[in-house]
Amino acid sequence: MFDTTRRRTLEWLGIGGAASLAGCSGAPTAETVEETQAATEQATSTPKPTDVDRVAADPTDIPGPISRSEPEHHDVTLTVEEVTAEIEEGVTFSFMTFDGQIPGPMIRVRQGDTVSFTMENAPENAMGHNVDFHAVYGTGGGNIATTAAPGEENSMEFKAMYPGAYIYHCAVANLDYHISSGMFGMIVVEPKGGLPEVDREFYLGQHEIYTDKAVGETGHHGFSMENMANEQPTYVVFNGEKYPFTPDKYGTLTAEQGEKVRVFLVDGGPNYSSNFHPIGNVWSKGYRDGSLEPPVEKHLQTAKVPPGSCFVGEMETPVPERIKLVDHALSRVARRGLLAEIDVEGDKRPEVFDPSPDTPASEDEEGPIY
Repeated sequence: MFDTTRRRTLEWLGIGGAASLAGCSGAPTAETVEETQAATEQATSTPKPTDVDRVAADPTDIPGPISRSEPEHHDVTLTVEEVTAEIEEGVTFSFMTFDGQIPGPMIRVRQGDTVSFTMENAPENAMGHNVDFHAVYGTGGGNIATTAAPGEENSMEFKAMYPGAYIYHCAVANLDYHISSGMFGMIVVEPKGGLPEVDREFYLGQHEIYTDKAVGETGHHGFSMENMANEQPTYVVFNGEKYPFTPDKYGTLTAEQGEKVRVFLVDGGPNYSSNFHPIGNVWSKGYRDGSLEPPVEKHLQTAKVPPGSCFVGEMETPVPERIKLVDHALSRVARRGLLAEIDVEGDKRPEVFDPSPDTPASEDEEGPIY
């Protein structure tokens, strides 16, 4: 199914002896950029029916923590899928994904592990793709080694030398377009001693989507190179969709009172930093820029997460509540679609939080406080 001839792949992409920009394959000329922009906008503006129900990755579908003390070898394959799905009801968009989801699947290994990685580019795709891992020592984070045309695959092997939570993303010539369209994910390299134990873990990806229509305008939205170049996104979202983990979409995430919750955030960007804040809570422990080694910062209200970086935060849950995970550049929440919620279920603790101190306990509403 997949032809592994790398020379043919590089020729198909127009990559050869041309200079590279920041390790990105095939730095384009002004002429090729103009041609690519015109072709891209024409192709992505063509109305298409949806071919998948959703692209939003399930934040709970992630590998479990690592408890072993010895290194292992892993075989990891990601398949690039170009799909059409809804950003919100009535608004379709042509996404590019790893394994059909945004963000791409979390890869979880231990410091010292070896990974044999293969990227498959599905034959029905229209574009060439590759992967740049920020957890890799090597040219372009492996992007040249993994570049593949539609219907091809390419592989590399690497050792996870340094611990942390790191982004991986497509890094072909128009890498900002590919990342904005959904091609990013996270690789977690746990330190040799592992991570502190928690009760629940969630995984989110933030990014901007640049389209040729306004927020909420029904129909198919094409990709706008001009809006991306001017850093004027239509949507800013978690996991590729507007308000995905809320009661009106896929439902809130859940936790039980007293549990310790860990949230992994990868900011694909390609341009905006996240100002990651849990409304009604605080990051009791924060691992800035995905660093999983000391020092660990405590009681952070809002964590700056640059594009192309990650954050790992932990929360305590002493009271029942609805925690709203937001970018505290709040117009992105109110106007452009960025919100995920966690319902903490349990018993009231008025000594910690009392929403109605003047109401007798017998008259107070029972159940969770949201």
